[in-house]
Amino acid sequence: MINEDDEELRQLPFDFGKKVFMGREDFMVSACNQEAFDMLNAWPDWYDHGLVIYGPAGCGKSHLAHLFADKVARSLKFPSKVSLLDARRIHLRSVNRIAHENQSIVIENLTPKADMEALFHLFNIYHSADRYMLWTSEYAPSRMHFALKDLQSRLNMLPSIEIKSPDDKMMRMLVVKLFNDRQIMINPETLDYIVLNARRSFKYIRDLVEEIDQISLAYQSAVNAEIVKMAMDILYEKEEKQLDLFEEY
Repeated sequence: MINEDDEELRQLPFDFGKKVFMGREDFMVSACNQEAFDMLNAWPDWYDHGLVIYGPAGCGKSHLAHLFADKVARSLKFPSKVSLLDARRIHLRSVNRIAHENQSIVIENLTPKADMEALFHLFNIYHSADRYMLWTSEYAPSRMHFALKDLQSRLNMLPSIEIKSPDDKMMRMLVVKLFNDRQIMINPETLDYIVLNARRSFKYIRDLVEEIDQISLAYQSAVNAEIVKMAMDILYEKEEKQLDLFEEY
């Protein structure tokens, strides 16, 4: 039994790191991301030369981007190197080099704060025969309101597929995977408790598993419902503090 009144944790946790697996067999599919997964698998038979996949933080967009890059590299018809680039790090001076080095491309974290002219030129380059582009973002392009109207209209042309909040099936798979990445076994009862009580959010689940891991290490205890509840309470307190700080301004 863990005494919540302890002034200190009995042991400082040591971070041994975690393994993150990005292969095709490691991507978890359920109703919330089935359409995005199917569309990626359909490449190069896309409706257009580009695709936008959007959804909340931690939902697997980067994993899909890696799968796309691997699929293109292994393609017999369009084999090529594919760079995964952050939209916020692309500038006009780098457009020609990027286009020269990559037959197809992934642009992640699409945002109106990026260099819109650079993205516009890249779009025009890759929206051509035998060149493909995958864009990822938290929101659909139509909701981001780019000041450069030409870029807005180009992005609106592309098919956009949403990864939705995790359903129960995804919640179970995600929790098990995140614990497996940390070499932690979780019993069915604790898994049921998490799925029943946790917020339906990819980011929240990742934060929760991180907090659970830290608490279980500190107390040298196996993961159980009591530790899960403690982790949920800590996350709630952190969110409340952030809201309080925001309200001060």
